[in-house]
Amino acid sequence: MRSGIFKEILAMAIDSIRTHKLRSFLTILGIMIGVMTVIGMVSVIQGLNRSFMAELESVGSDIIGISKFEPGIQMGRMSDEERTRKDLTFEDAQAIERECPLVKAVAVDIAANIFEGKAVKYQNAKNEDALILGMNHRFPEVISVYAPEKGRFISESDVTHTTKVAVLGSDLNDALFPNINALSKKIRIGPEEFTVVGVLKKRGAMFGQSRDNFVGIPLTTLMKYFPYQKDHLEIIAAPRKPGILLETIEEITNVLRIQRKVPFGKPNDFAVYTQDTLVSLYNQITGAAYLVMIVISSIGLMVGGIGVMNIMLVSVKERTREIGIRKAIGARSPDILRQFLFEAMILTGGGGIVGIILGSGIALLVRSATPLPATVTLWSVVLGFAVSVSVGLFFGIFPARKAARMNPIDSLRYE
Repeated sequence: MRSGIFKEILAMAIDSIRTHKLRSFLTILGIMIGVMTVIGMVSVIQGLNRSFMAELESVGSDIIGISKFEPGIQMGRMSDEERTRKDLTFEDAQAIERECPLVKAVAVDIAANIFEGKAVKYQNAKNEDALILGMNHRFPEVISVYAPEKGRFISESDVTHTTKVAVLGSDLNDALFPNINALSKKIRIGPEEFTVVGVLKKRGAMFGQSRDNFVGIPLTTLMKYFPYQKDHLEIIAAPRKPGILLETIEEITNVLRIQRKVPFGKPNDFAVYTQDTLVSLYNQITGAAYLVMIVISSIGLMVGGIGVMNIMLVSVKERTREIGIRKAIGARSPDILRQFLFEAMILTGGGGIVGIILGSGIALLVRSATPLPATVTLWSVVLGFAVSVSVGLFFGIFPARKAARMNPIDSLRYE
């Protein structure tokens, strides 16, 4: 199409929209809501994705987890065998470290239950929300982010002799010791007194939750002084060298079957998994969120598309005489078709742009007002605009074809 004709058709389409501002706004409202939903939800999910992947990268890609159940298992879907499984024990972890030459180190942890008076205190400062975590001495070898920034980590002797020492996450350290060095200070965890021997490096928040608001004490000490759930014990192993992940998993599985006396031919009464398993589980969760997003945005886009078709049909009827005049002075049917198609696409494209702006505003609001790491991505902006224009193209075809097929004689007679 010649550029002059294109400019003329575009100008006429814009002028028609400008003439009916309120009607045009109401027409594109559904498109705006649909695109705004896409941009807003995608920004939140993408922010969570980046946070999750950064966490996995920080702990290492070759970490092996051992748990009582498969990650993501639901209590209502358990088999009888799963319901009667024995809990993992500290002895299981010790057997892995003792009997698996391919394993470099084994970290073990368990969290204390919520109990009355569990606040962590130092003089007049206290924190009632801190996680109380029992840990063995191997954590810094398995997950490097647990390396202390000040002092030392829990030692093997601390675990063996159930000593009352503690390492603090950076957020808890800031809350209890804002202006002084925490090392060698006495804190109280519930009714018990502990000596601070280390402060860990800051890890930041994940999914809006701080990963630094905790106190780590020797695993055996937690088991002796605090209530806990045995089925919440976690075991994490690290291979001795890269490239032997599968062999290490097989070795751990064989040792645990012997340690837990699983009969030959019976399934494992434990789960051994890698980071890939967690990524797959996470993708299932975000996939469900994307599905909800698609359904919600599709409803908005469908409503907006039907509104565009309805208004364009009304516009065609109102401009019947104009169409007849244009054809009488030489306009061809394809020119009329393009004019109304452009008008529909400009309508929905404009709605898409407004939706993108509103969705981006929602993402900025979420990021500033909540702990969620919302991030607007270029592909979501391009997708939102492309979909909005496509809706105008699809729903504008029928009115545009109706206008293009009008008989100029009948159109000129129309009053």
